[in-house]
Amino acid sequence: MLIGLVGKPSCGKSSTFKAATLADVDIANYPFTTIEKNEGAGHVKVECVDKEFGKQCNPRMGFCMSHQRFVPVKLVDVAGLVPDAHLGKGRGNQFLEDLREADALIHVIDCSGSVNAYGEPVAAGSYDPAKDIEFLEVELDMWYYGILSKGWEKFARATQQEGKEIHKALAKQLSAFGVTEDLVKEGIAKLGLSTRAMEWGEENLKNMATFLRKKTKPMVIAANKIDVPCAVENFYRIKQQFPDHLIVPCSAESEIALREAAKKGMIEYVPGSNTFTIKEEGKLNDKQKAALQFIKKEVLEKHGSTGVQGVLDTAVFTLLKYIAIFPGGVNKLEDQYGRCLPDCFLLKGGSTALDFAYKLHTDFGKNFIRAIDVKTKKTVGKEHLLKHRDVVEIVCGK
Repeated sequence: MLIGLVGKPSCGKSSTFKAATLADVDIANYPFTTIEKNEGAGHVKVECVDKEFGKQCNPRMGFCMSHQRFVPVKLVDVAGLVPDAHLGKGRGNQFLEDLREADALIHVIDCSGSVNAYGEPVAAGSYDPAKDIEFLEVELDMWYYGILSKGWEKFARATQQEGKEIHKALAKQLSAFGVTEDLVKEGIAKLGLSTRAMEWGEENLKNMATFLRKKTKPMVIAANKIDVPCAVENFYRIKQQFPDHLIVPCSAESEIALREAAKKGMIEYVPGSNTFTIKEEGKLNDKQKAALQFIKKEVLEKHGSTGVQGVLDTAVFTLLKYIAIFPGGVNKLEDQYGRCLPDCFLLKGGSTALDFAYKLHTDFGKNFIRAIDVKTKKTVGKEHLLKHRDVVEIVCGK
């Protein structure tokens, strides 16, 4: 799974990436600080099942804090996109290509309106962040349209002459974007399009491009810099203006500060929570105390969290509809090394016990006999639909 961070320059993308990964990246308030894409591991948060068994888990990957399990996912931060990026402006074509394999997108906007469309600093509140939501979707749609329309007449003619079904031909052409035959069929039906490619005009292609983009690159908006006074008013306004969008208030700089403070042992902080605890107040200077107090009052108390963990969780669990499944045994939750509940896997919603067996190992799937719901101790079959936070034991033959 790959989650892409997108947005115009200087909106806080790299800060959000650093906040989620604590990776060492360049952050500056001028356009195109990021030229090459940054890749790293973020973590989605799942309420750990260990507490239900009276245990403390020992993750092989990720970590667990206060019975909150953090499961790694891959993040990519691409350079800022500007208007007409799909035409190559600002090296836009390359930056768009960096998003090709992304399963979902987090669009980071500067909710304070303190940078213009090209990422150049302006007075806070003087730029409308709603314009960024509109422009980015146009760029993504035109990116898809450009690929879809390239050589369309030749493609449509060949499809008709060779008797190929359009949903199969299009799915093959756009397979790199995760487009499937069923998805193309859905688009044709929803948009009321002909099944004869030769009858599609420019408007039809643009509508299909938008449909496929929304389906294959679902997006959550991170309304960054929410700690700037004028950002709150903008946030509520764009929420009303874009009621169909998922928009989360964020402060990437606050999240970085809290994670760095926790890393240095100054505070106890669980990412995504609405508070933190200062360990030894006497070791903090006045500037550090003031900064932490500001974050607590202006961000955590007002918005419930810094939002960084929230947008990542939203991308994986709400947009992509993934569920977290723990492998375990009815009689033993530890692996051969004594690690309790060492693994937590992310599967697509609607996955079955057999899907999970194959996720663990191909041989488990091939030799599947049954599965056991460890929480209820009930035996289930291969078609049993799994639920978020299930603990499952796979029983297989030789």
